[in-house]
Amino acid sequence: MSCYFRHMSDILKEAGIEVPADNKREVDRLIHSIVGVDYKNCPSTWKTVKGQGADKALRTIFVKELKRGFSGLAKKS
Repeated sequence: MSCYFRHMSDILKEAGIEVPADNKREVDRLIHSIVGVDYKNCPSTWKTVKGQGADKALRTIFVKELKRGFSGLAKKS
């Protein structure tokens, strides 16, 4: 699992997302895409996610984007 997933369990829970083992890579790519960081750049992604999680308005936007993106992933499965 991505190095930052364990730190963002509260955000994933808020978005109603459980990361299934069979598509954790897709969720990881989704998160990178949402925050605008190249895939596999874990430290930069976590830094951005952490910042967005700390700001109430940015967190709300991030959670909405996660929900939207995750529902798109679920439809592909």
